[in-house]
Amino acid sequence: MTNGIGGSTAARELETLSLWADAAPSISGAEREERLEKARRLMRENRADALLIGAGASLRYFAGVPWGASERLVAMLLPQTGRPIVIAPRFEQGTLEADLSIDADLRLWEEDESPSALVAAALHETGATRLAVDPAMALLFVERLRAAAPSLDLVEASAIVDGCRMYKSAAELALMQQAKSMTLEVQRRAARILHPGIRASEVARFLDQAHRAIGAPGGNGFVIVQFGRASAFPHGLPGDAELREGDVVLIDTGCVIEGYHSDITRTYVFGEPSAEQRRIWALEQEAQAAAFNAARIDVPCETVDHAARAVLERAGLGPDYRLPGLPHRTGHGIGLSIHEPAYLVRGDKTPLAPGMCFSNEPMIVVPDSFGVRLEDHFYMTEAGPRWFTQPSPSIDRPFG
Repeated sequence: MTNGIGGSTAARELETLSLWADAAPSISGAEREERLEKARRLMRENRADALLIGAGASLRYFAGVPWGASERLVAMLLPQTGRPIVIAPRFEQGTLEADLSIDADLRLWEEDESPSALVAAALHETGATRLAVDPAMALLFVERLRAAAPSLDLVEASAIVDGCRMYKSAAELALMQQAKSMTLEVQRRAARILHPGIRASEVARFLDQAHRAIGAPGGNGFVIVQFGRASAFPHGLPGDAELREGDVVLIDTGCVIEGYHSDITRTYVFGEPSAEQRRIWALEQEAQAAAFNAARIDVPCETVDHAARAVLERAGLGPDYRLPGLPHRTGHGIGLSIHEPAYLVRGDKTPLAPGMCFSNEPMIVVPDSFGVRLEDHFYMTEAGPRWFTQPSPSIDRPFG
């Protein structure tokens, strides 16, 4: 094989990989303070006296604590004035203090105590009567808090959380750029190791090793490797297929750098593409470009989805979500979560604004045959969209 597909081995590619030379700086303490102040402004606009954020991506965003949610309540309570309050199990105090990136009052609870009672007491101290609750918080915790403070008015906090996280700063864009550039390089090298008979699991293992070698400590944030017919299913099929001559190869993967995600898909053919494979690939490329060109400041998100679908419908695909055609939205927001608001889909009328980041992946599925997904990401500037990674140039030279 030529043009960047095949001709190498996993061992050879890993030997020549080194840690990313231009690592982006971490999010500063000053930026986290700015995030808290913006949240307070949005709280006032939404008539909330306090904000409760649970463990997960939003706690990392505001407080720097990278913990996932569990059955134990870990949360940050942000009042309109005064220090944030962090509620956590007492036995986690040392780890919490090591991870915490803001100045906060710690309220710690033992295993036989109620963390909801701690939250209720803190709210009583601040005089808060209307609490905005993290939309990602488990219903179990919300109901326990409702029982501990029955007079409290609980409202959903999407307007506040999304109003902060949806618009990325320069520091966030730099971390995302690093993650995406690293994944594109890993994708490029994965194409080189392909040969007849290689299994999807072997490619997935290489992608993980390559992500680690280039500087992603967790390896693959996720991975999808599909050959042939399996590529006609957006998230693939179970099993461990072997690569054959003429197969469509679809690889969708990413990594995480300081919490920020990459998510890049490349589709090409192992061998000589058929006329139909070429036709569908070219339509996918055109639809991806149309979506990018439709992204303009103040334009509703749904307009971008419409632009991609219009290309496909003119070619006789679809309409809407019908197959052959595009079975899902054109794109999703990305940041500390791999999928986050806003969305490039009909019905999402969120106006595009500087700092918003999206995938652009208007996949085409030919049922029971093959699929083509080209996925790159862009971010909005005052002058319009800019790519994090340049789209694939051709089916014959997918990496240029």
